[in-house]
Amino acid sequence: MRGLRYTLRPMRNLLVRTWVLGALLLLTSGTAWAQFETATVIGTVRDGSGAVIPGATVTLTNTATGVVQSRPTEAGGNYEFFNVRIGTYVITAELSGFTTARVEGVVVTVGARQRVDLTMAIGGLEETVQVRANAVLLQTDSSDRSQVITGEQTRALPLNGREYSALALLSPGVRQSALNSGGFTPREGAFNVNGLRSTFNNFLIDGVDNNAYGTSNQGFSNQVMQPPPDAVAEFKVVTNNMSAEYGRSGGATINVAYASGTNRFRGSIWEFARRTDFNASGFFRPASGQKPQFDRDQYGGVFGGPIVKNRAFFFADVEIFRQTRGQAANSSIPTMDQRAGILGVDVRHPITGTLYPAGTPLPMTPFARKVLNDLPMPSNGGSVNNLQILQLFTNATDKAGGKVDVQVSPRLTAFGRIGWRDADIFDQPSISGPSGGGGNAETYVNNKQFAGGFTFTATDTSLLEVRMGWSRTVAGKNPFALFDGQGTAESVYGITGLPSDPRVAAGLPTQLINGYSDLGRQATNPQWQYPEVWNPKVNYSWLMGRHSMKAGYEYQKVFTEVQDVNPLYGRDSYAGQFTRPAGAASNNLYNMADFMFGLRSTYALSNLLVANLVQDMHFAYVQDDWRVNDRLTLNLGLRYEFATPWVEEDNLLSNYNPATRSMMMARDGSIQDRSTIRPDTN
Repeated sequence: MRGLRYTLRPMRNLLVRTWVLGALLLLTSGTAWAQFETATVIGTVRDGSGAVIPGATVTLTNTATGVVQSRPTEAGGNYEFFNVRIGTYVITAELSGFTTARVEGVVVTVGARQRVDLTMAIGGLEETVQVRANAVLLQTDSSDRSQVITGEQTRALPLNGREYSALALLSPGVRQSALNSGGFTPREGAFNVNGLRSTFNNFLIDGVDNNAYGTSNQGFSNQVMQPPPDAVAEFKVVTNNMSAEYGRSGGATINVAYASGTNRFRGSIWEFARRTDFNASGFFRPASGQKPQFDRDQYGGVFGGPIVKNRAFFFADVEIFRQTRGQAANSSIPTMDQRAGILGVDVRHPITGTLYPAGTPLPMTPFARKVLNDLPMPSNGGSVNNLQILQLFTNATDKAGGKVDVQVSPRLTAFGRIGWRDADIFDQPSISGPSGGGGNAETYVNNKQFAGGFTFTATDTSLLEVRMGWSRTVAGKNPFALFDGQGTAESVYGITGLPSDPRVAAGLPTQLINGYSDLGRQATNPQWQYPEVWNPKVNYSWLMGRHSMKAGYEYQKVFTEVQDVNPLYGRDSYAGQFTRPAGAASNNLYNMADFMFGLRSTYALSNLLVANLVQDMHFAYVQDDWRVNDRLTLNLGLRYEFATPWVEEDNLLSNYNPATRSMMMARDGSIQDRSTIRPDTN
């Protein structure tokens, strides 16, 4: 894994710079703020006549954790709580000479600017006016277009495969992508928003980047971590007119709040099962009459509670997925007569000129004879779709996560979260034996993620948040020959000149005989991508009268080890019908005769290239939510994004310059020198 070798030194310096920046902002501030996966609670305190009440103490209490925050109302009677974690709260307002106003059942949702106004009557503090909060039907302090999916909904609504992200389809303008609607390994988290590609969405967990950066998406997911629905406290899908703090994509921002522990120990376990006996055979019943297998088990559990009551909490989750699914697969392979060289047409050798009448056994190369002899027996007497099997697809995926939240002091909170996922997916080749082996065969995925941060309330009107995220994905595909440990093409077939690298060399190179199913290993495998992402963030917010100001900076450094060129082990095509006699009608049997004589029409072979790509991304924003009056709020923001072109660790890049009609090679120096592209800083 070369990525670890070249990331640690620059990332150590990056971490130092990030924490220093956070400390400087803290020392020079009045404030810092960003929503991340949290929310803001705002409101105005008035008396019975409608006059505002300055100086009242407003207290916000989380009913599940007991964590308490307090703020005084300013001269206009307004209050604002930054960084409020989702949950149910009690809000009270107190001031000498007035009764205590108390609102219960305030449900705070992810990413919201939630208004709760209070009314205090003249009286003593020992008197309390208590009301029950109503559901918020319209957010009057935010103009984004969004949909909040609660934890109760993710647990209660039916989800095939238990993908929480599928509930994003409940939002307007969202449709399921074709990438997540077909095959036995659909791409999780793939949906189109406002007509854009599924990769144009931005996934966040606990305010930290959760996007899969493998461009060929070997992990079959648009996310690094896919928490089970029971581990999702809530998530918000923002599809339009989003705050300046969100960016990076033109589609939706999916902002997930991971579940946290509370003052009570709570847990749950589950098992979802499907069995072959409960399924219909389907329209395409195999010729044998055997019902295709479909067995699925998805089980796991969550558990959380207090470490120290009202101060520290933990939450953990685990889920196991096992699936075996079959389908009838048809292939067209040579008949037994054809394997003996007996074709039903006259054949002419184009080099020697020898004519072989129909029914005469053709001489063939030792290579062709071995490939044909290693094929399985046909399952019927036809020449098309004459091999039918129940092709099995298996998926064994394990994932787990854990989170700790700590209320260090009334002004300082911190959290840390880890996630892990390991998937082993196998597609059985539709043609067995050494001469078969096509299809993806083995797909492997390993994801690791860490997220952590702290929140410091510098004053009653300011807040600083620092977050750090890291993730790494090791994902790729191997052909069946590598998975099965077959011998090299040189040792088995006598073919020389092919790569000997053990990551590539095994089995029969791809043989494409036009009119027949592909033989040999899949030409596009092996391939892999190992993206590693470092993602520090600093956010700062403060109040200035009727202005709620926010500013922040985010940095991403992406390292990707990638091998995605093919065919690495050769691909032979037989489609020229060179053996067809003059005047004879076209027939795919002539392509088979070409194969027997070793007369390829095309041949392809690529060099093994493992590139180590590096990219830097910078994001900065400032947001002003200006409450002009009680009936008008302006959400104003400015955002800047800059992503460098990709560079390669060893300058293994080139580009074409149309002005000079020459190739440009990457070299040491500036970003432009290393990427061969002039950066666009706008």
